[in-house]
Amino acid sequence: MPYTPGSEEGIPAAARQRLADMKPGAGKRGLFTSDLSVNEFLLVREAGFDPVGLVMGSSIYHIGFQFANFYQNQEMEVLTQAMYHARELAMTRMEEEADILGADGVVGVRLEVTRYDWGEHLAEFMAIGTAIKHRTGEHYRTPDNRPFTSDLSGQDFWTLLRAGYRPVSLVMGTCVYHVAHQGILQSLKQTGRNVEMQNYTQALYDARELALSRMQAEAETEQAEGIVGAQVKESSHGWGSHVIEYFAVGTAVKSISETHTIQTPTLILPLTD
Repeated sequence: MPYTPGSEEGIPAAARQRLADMKPGAGKRGLFTSDLSVNEFLLVREAGFDPVGLVMGSSIYHIGFQFANFYQNQEMEVLTQAMYHARELAMTRMEEEADILGADGVVGVRLEVTRYDWGEHLAEFMAIGTAIKHRTGEHYRTPDNRPFTSDLSGQDFWTLLRAGYRPVSLVMGTCVYHVAHQGILQSLKQTGRNVEMQNYTQALYDARELALSRMQAEAETEQAEGIVGAQVKESSHGWGSHVIEYFAVGTAVKSISETHTIQTPTLILPLTD
């Protein structure tokens, strides 16, 4: 879904009012909300940014049906597209909320998927994070004037900036894949033997590679130098044991300095049990 800076199309009236109440003006001090820990809050401030508000985006999405060949490995493209589009809707609405607050970016982004009993084929996709703004007005937005997004913690965000890099965008790739069932004769041949299950190996390998390649393609589109904190998550979302989603997500980064000073690690001994 194309992002339009300044758009409030996907934001409900209650959210607009909440965000408006947080902004300073007419003799009123601003009030920020945040899901940052105390340490994260202080390090984000140390990095030159102020939190301006907790922002979120939500999309309750009807996930369609796709028939799969019982004995064939294949991507479930209808389901892949649904999972991708629903997350993009949630991310866009979170960015719209950050825009209202005049934020330069969003840190600590979490992407959550929740199923509800009242809708067998429905799922809520939520993006949530803390919007931040640079204290002296330095430009940290993306080339198309979106707030940057990142799933880095406050500590990692501080470390990244100190080393001469900055986050560009949260990038992701997904693949919903049907893992073929084994035939009876094939199962009998493997009874009592140590043998690789090549059908399953190839299916999971292909699915992960598709998710990773799509995440990398998003980073290339953002003109990033690389991706940090990449994860590949696996979930069935109630589709059954032979339909799996692989979701790759990480933070695309680029250099903001010709020299990169890496802080010397410090040994810390915890005093807790």
